[in-house]
Amino acid sequence: MRFLASEAAAATGGTLVGADVMLDGVSFDSRSVGAGQLFVPIVADRDGHEFMGDAVARGAAACLSARDLDPGAPVIRVADTTAAFLDLASWARGRLGDRVVGITGSVGKTSVKDLTAAVLRSTHRTAANERSFNNDQGLPHTLLNAPDDTEVLVVEMGMRGFGEIARLCAVARPTIGVVTAVGEAHSERVGGILGVARAKGELVEALPSSGVAVLNADQPLVAAMAERTDARVLSFGLDGEVRVSELRLDELARPRFRLETPWGRAEVALAVSGAHMALNAAAAAAVGLVLDVGLDAVVESLDTASLSPWRMELRRTTNGLLVLNDAYNANPSSMRAALDTLAALEVTERVAVLGVMAEISDPEQEHLAIAAYAADLDIEVVAVGTALYGIEPVVDPLAVLRSVAADSAVLVKGSRVAGLEHLAAALLA
Repeated sequence: MRFLASEAAAATGGTLVGADVMLDGVSFDSRSVGAGQLFVPIVADRDGHEFMGDAVARGAAACLSARDLDPGAPVIRVADTTAAFLDLASWARGRLGDRVVGITGSVGKTSVKDLTAAVLRSTHRTAANERSFNNDQGLPHTLLNAPDDTEVLVVEMGMRGFGEIARLCAVARPTIGVVTAVGEAHSERVGGILGVARAKGELVEALPSSGVAVLNADQPLVAAMAERTDARVLSFGLDGEVRVSELRLDELARPRFRLETPWGRAEVALAVSGAHMALNAAAAAAVGLVLDVGLDAVVESLDTASLSPWRMELRRTTNGLLVLNDAYNANPSSMRAALDTLAALEVTERVAVLGVMAEISDPEQEHLAIAAYAADLDIEVVAVGTALYGIEPVVDPLAVLRSVAADSAVLVKGSRVAGLEHLAAALLA
């Protein structure tokens, strides 16, 4: 999105110091700032103001700033850069059309975002957030980097407490809201799973009466959110209005199923692994059908769609070992889904390398339950960085995995703090 520095100053209540330059999007990471962008220094573990000079050297045309600094480019002086970033994004939202899709849920929101964007791009000029940019920095980044001719915007909305999704909705003003699931992710911050449901439901509460809430019919806590919105409700799931039936998996655990909808029925063959991806695809299909994407185009898009990195990435090493890299994050629901996928692969041996599941309300019980679940599926667990699974964690998982037969499969999964994507990369190397 292109805008003048003076427009940004007006939108944020800031003061422009320097020339009124044209800006081409934004960045809050000085290492990846693009030419002509506005650099937004975020004050967190590090003070982003320290990198304003670097950002300008890499091509930033101007900077937001809450400090009296001269980075060698025009500056928009504001009281707080994070608040100003949200204000600027809210202004940018007014330049977009009336089709913004907000997606939240304890599991699946990035996969649903990826699949939804793939479906919508078949007929609409569609922009979507990168990776999991779903918070007070990620959502403004997405809005302000949307091309000027965007017809549909797809944004994830994450939460770690009450009021966070409501704040993001006030900026993005979604017209379609998708809730994928309610689970234990971040439950320790909101008093348990009922608190998670309350926080996730802030999305459907924010929808206009002319909007659509796309809700998981298979989860009672999600289905009950229909009572919290004046918008039209469209359900998806095994029992939803957009329904998955005759679900089966191929040798690589890729779902094949019949998609039954009020718009017709069709056969779907996903390119990604995991039975749970069928429900994510149904959610994406529901959004596409609501926005007038034809059923044939929906199916063609789903059949070829790919996901963001470190989410159910299935790759084979040179010696034949299958590596299922789902290392981006973990909670009990997503962990069970990943273990089910590992169990469905047609291999001789299955090993799960598991890191900690962070920010869940009963970590000891939940980790032990996952270990027991893996045992029931005849999956060997290798714990890394935590003893919560009831087994001694290994120091060098690569050494342990050298004894795994070539015709086997290894799942790598843990919360972000575990950093297990590095192990997956090492395995594939």
